[in-house]
Amino acid sequence: MSRLDRDKWNQRYVEDSYHKNNPVVLVADWLEKIPPGRALDVACGAGRNAILLAQSGFQVDAIDISGEGLKQARQKAESQGLNINWIEKDLDESFKFDLDYDLIIIMWYVDLALIKRLCDCLTSGGYLICEEHLITAEEVIGPTSTNFRVAPGALREALAGLDIVFYEEGIKLIPEGGQVASARVVAQKA
Repeated sequence: MSRLDRDKWNQRYVEDSYHKNNPVVLVADWLEKIPPGRALDVACGAGRNAILLAQSGFQVDAIDISGEGLKQARQKAESQGLNINWIEKDLDESFKFDLDYDLIIIMWYVDLALIKRLCDCLTSGGYLICEEHLITAEEVIGPTSTNFRVAPGALREALAGLDIVFYEEGIKLIPEGGQVASARVVAQKA
């Protein structure tokens, strides 16, 4: 990303124009099946998923480009007595991730090379949960540029070294209105 991306996301959080407070359904649905341990939330935004992880007993590192999003996340977490390691970093720049996460989540941030790299950061038996916008000809919400969407099958291919526990591609209606095309995966490191 760039300074423009950082500024764009900071502005969205200042204006509260990106107000998603509930954790991603895929994360909430699978969390009870994964024993607590060390977790990483990549592109965490204002922390909705990181906070759920911490509430569920995980020790959480959460990384995002937006200082404003992280500020809001930190305030929410502290008001609940949660201790989360918030990291402000542009994921397009070099970053050395730890290599011992029991769970890594990455939601709606498309970087298949980064996702492949994150597979190496899982402990044996660790899980990766990911949901991405899917390229489609249908009218759906989300980014219009294919740069911010994955091609059918691409997410599964990026996780070739992991055991796929759950995989789904399709179009679904969402509670906020409209429909979204997504690829969703839960994978485990053998």
